[in-house]
Amino acid sequence: MRELLLIGIGAGDPDHVTQQAVKAIRAFDVLFVVTKTKGTDELVELRRHVVDVHRDRAETYEAVELADPPRPWREAPDYPAAVARWREQRTELWEQAVATRLGEDQTGAFLVWGDPSLYESTLAVVDEIAARGRVAFTHRVIPGVSSVHALTARHRIPLNRVGRAVQIMPARLLAGGMPPGVDDVVVMLDARGTFASIDPDGLDIYWGAYLGTPDELLMHGPLADVAQDILAAREEAKARKGWMFDTYLLRRRP
Repeated sequence: MRELLLIGIGAGDPDHVTQQAVKAIRAFDVLFVVTKTKGTDELVELRRHVVDVHRDRAETYEAVELADPPRPWREAPDYPAAVARWREQRTELWEQAVATRLGEDQTGAFLVWGDPSLYESTLAVVDEIAARGRVAFTHRVIPGVSSVHALTARHRIPLNRVGRAVQIMPARLLAGGMPPGVDDVVVMLDARGTFASIDPDGLDIYWGAYLGTPDELLMHGPLADVAQDILAAREEAKARKGWMFDTYLLRRRP
């Protein structure tokens, strides 16, 4: 039967790849590569580099590129409906690729940034394909180093403090400020620098972009002091590279 491997490859550094992930990288016959918007070709090359580092050149495989459907929901009046439609389009595209490009006894793989189970839609799409039942396959998930843990490691801080909760959330839920009763918040998917629009009183920020790559950027300090510097760094880097992957931890001071 066909098998799909969802391999967590860390935040960008080939050394983030676990021994379990290395074994999986050396095992696949077909690599499904999701290509996104213009300007993110570098992300595809980073994936190929991870494979080149950990797989012998004699171990040949087929690469199948999947052009990701457009993501219109930032401007869509109905956000949930737009996301649902995008995921449906993705599901149909991937299902067709698995059915036609992966042999009955072959192993296919998706290389997933960070960890496949944290703020990543690959697993949800593969689960949906399996639930539809139109193509038979098994699938396994290989964990990876998430951007959250790469961030805290680079800043040399713990993710959680003793006796305190940590919340991980998308930036759109931060617009009203820090959630009540939580002193440590990791923010993902912030396209607009939401941290600069909330009340900074008593908050520190630990920010990182392009974690694990040669272009890695790190900044931290009181939010009131460094928010504008981070915004400027984000804009400069995005203009230079054409894309931005960043995340940050907001921490309330005692």
